[in-house]
Amino acid sequence: MDLHAHWDGIYRTKDLTELSWQQSDAALSLACIQEMAPDRTAAVIDVGGGASPLVDGLLAAGYRDVTVLDLAPSALARARERLGAEGAGQVAWLAADVCAAPLAPGRYDVWHDRAVFHFLTEAAERAAYVAQVRRAVRPGGLVLVATFAEDGPARCSGLPVARYSAAALHGAFGEDFALLRQLREVHHTPWGAPQPFTYCLCRYTPTADRAAA
Repeated sequence: MDLHAHWDGIYRTKDLTELSWQQSDAALSLACIQEMAPDRTAAVIDVGGGASPLVDGLLAAGYRDVTVLDLAPSALARARERLGAEGAGQVAWLAADVCAAPLAPGRYDVWHDRAVFHFLTEAAERAAYVAQVRRAVRPGGLVLVATFAEDGPARCSGLPVARYSAAALHGAFGEDFALLRQLREVHHTPWGAPQPFTYCLCRYTPTADRAAA
């Protein structure tokens, strides 16, 4: 399957109220970021951010180094339109596959992903993703990843997903990611169906840094 065409087509042809993952706001993610990375100069990347309202919340909270990455240009276009020229101009927009995007080493203080990692059903895909996190997040930075929980949907938008407990999700990243918090959220789709999510908030602590400490 051409995943670029798949996701771009969804955002070009469907209203946001037809997308099961769409939130009216990103309250839980925003609260975690504000609490754990209160410095508004922190560089934040929202992976798979698409048309998510998290970017609106980050800008309103005073963050000014925000990147939104998504595979679908049409998803980014919706967010830019919603923010308007002034708001959109404060954000770096990157249309790319997260596993192959040219992210600068140590560029980000906060890595956020709600509902991308669970689409990586092959071990090689997950390894490439984690390698990208290691490359792009500075040592000591925060990594907040949310996937469908074990009792969540087995498929989304016609694609299979991998469901996770908090322990399994943390284990997919490894010991260099110190678990700070695990959370469960039951998201309700725009039409009211429940979707349980698992959130893991970690601090990136590379082995060399831990040894030096």
